[in-house]
Amino acid sequence: MHPVYIDIVRSLSGFYPEPEAKALAKSILTEVFRFSALDLYDGKDREFSEKEHAALEDILSRLKRFEPFQYITGEASFCGLPFHVAPGVLIPRPETAELVDWIVSDFQGKAEVSIVDIGTGSGCIAVALARFLPGARVSAWDISDAALGIARRNAERNRVRVDFRQVDVFSHIPAEAHAHIFVSNPPYIREREKADMERNVLDWEPELALFVPDGDPLRYYRRIAGLGLVHLAPSGVLYVEINQAYGAETVELLAGIGYRDIVLRKDMSGNDRMIKAVRP
Repeated sequence: MHPVYIDIVRSLSGFYPEPEAKALAKSILTEVFRFSALDLYDGKDREFSEKEHAALEDILSRLKRFEPFQYITGEASFCGLPFHVAPGVLIPRPETAELVDWIVSDFQGKAEVSIVDIGTGSGCIAVALARFLPGARVSAWDISDAALGIARRNAERNRVRVDFRQVDVFSHIPAEAHAHIFVSNPPYIREREKADMERNVLDWEPELALFVPDGDPLRYYRRIAGLGLVHLAPSGVLYVEINQAYGAETVELLAGIGYRDIVLRKDMSGNDRMIKAVRP
C-alpha cells in the first residue's frame, strides 16, 4: 500500500475502529486526491505536494473531531446519483435508497404520477424519484430554508424538476389535490437513544431531522397519515421510513386511521425499516 495510506490509517487508529480507518484512508486518497487503484496499491510515482499534505492534515483534523467524511467533501452518493450535503441536512442512507427502490418498482411505467416528499432534507428521495420516474410530478416539502437551498442545488445538479416548498406540516399545508404518493423519512429517533449514537451523527447532523420526544415517537407518522386522508387521491399510497423499534406500533397506528393493504418491510440488515399503506 502507498505510504500515505499507511500514515492515514495510523493517524486515525485511535479515533476509529481499524476497518473504518482503512475505509476512510481509501476514500480520502481516491475521492479527494484522485488516486487510481495502481496509485493506492503501489504508488511509487505518486508523491504528495506541500499543498496536498496541508489539505490532508486538515481532513485528518476534522475526522478526529468526528466530522462526517461526506460533510468534509460536501459529497454523498444516493441511488447512484451525486448529491451535495452539508451540516444542515442528513447524509443519505442506504436504507432510504431501499425505500426509493420500492416506489420505483411499484410505479415504473405508470403515467402522470404525482408525488409529495415530506421532509425532503437534501432532496435525495425527491430527486431520485424524479430521475427514475421521469413522468412523475414531484413536490418536496421541508421546514428548513437551508435544507431547501441544498435540495434545489441537488435537483439542478441531477437535471430534474422538483417543486420545492417551505412547509411546516404541523401548521399550514399547501393544497396538493389528489397526490398519488406521499413519501417521508421523518424524524424518528427517540431522545433517549442519543446515548447509543455515534459522535459523527450526534455532534454533526441536524437534530431537527433526527429526533422525536420520548413520549410521542410516532407524532410525525400520525400527522403525515392524517394529511394523507385529505391530500392523497383515492387509493393513493403512503410510503414511510420508520424506527425499527416501532414497526408494529406504526402499522397499528395506520390501520387505526383506516389505511389498508399495509406492508411492513425489513431493510438489508433485517430490521423493520419501511411501510407501505393505501389510503382508505
